[in-house]
Amino acid sequence: MGIKSYQNPAELLVKEYLLADSFIPYTSIICGICACKMVYDLTQLFSSVYFKSYPSLPKIQRTEWSNRSISTFHAMFITAMSLYFVFWSNLYSDNQYAGMVTFRSSALSTFSLGASVGYFLADLGMIIWFYPFLGGMEYVLHHLLSLAAVAYSMLTGEGQLYTFMVLISETTTPGINLRWYLDTVGMKRSKAYLVNGVVIFVAWLVARVLLFMYLFYHIYLHYDQVKQMHSYGLLLIFVVPSVLSVMNLFWFGKIIRGLRKTLAKRQ
Repeated sequence: MGIKSYQNPAELLVKEYLLADSFIPYTSIICGICACKMVYDLTQLFSSVYFKSYPSLPKIQRTEWSNRSISTFHAMFITAMSLYFVFWSNLYSDNQYAGMVTFRSSALSTFSLGASVGYFLADLGMIIWFYPFLGGMEYVLHHLLSLAAVAYSMLTGEGQLYTFMVLISETTTPGINLRWYLDTVGMKRSKAYLVNGVVIFVAWLVARVLLFMYLFYHIYLHYDQVKQMHSYGLLLIFVVPSVLSVMNLFWFGKIIRGLRKTLAKRQ
């Protein structure tokens, strides 16, 4: 009886407040930030036990080591959710639901975006605090643009489909981080490093070049619905993917040059 007396108010708190539609954006942001902190701490604990080279790294490299585990965790989570909503869920299907695709959302889609906002806030805070060791101004710009777009989509429910399309590009993050880990532990000349480089090239081409072309094509096909969005939403729909596309092409050029150098050294 005593347990039930506590259980019922707890269930009411979760259902009526924490998971209520009006509270989901804020609950999800807090969950995202807390998840980042948890992953950061667990990475430090796990790495100090299972990686012999970790304790001997400089403090700033240990910080980056744990920071990259956060971005890897977020990338796996948001990539899985984005792929589900864009390609498997009926939420944004042209045939399944009535109404404009640019204004569709659900509790799960909003929660997923909120968790991503929590990550971008936590990671941007670390980048600024340790600037420029965890990333230069291009990383600050990337995170600010991502925050503006994802937060707006989360809070208004507008353009969530296109936000998830852009977030699929996070699928390249684990490979980028693995490349850094391999380099840090002295495995830059290993076969794993080469294979990972090829995987990064393919993933970047698909997720950050070809997929962005599909995004702009989808906007063109649904422009009659896109133009119904508010002015700020329209600005984000066109400006953020365009700027990110330029940055993606710039980084893609670096990836190609780096892969060429690695292959040339092995011949």
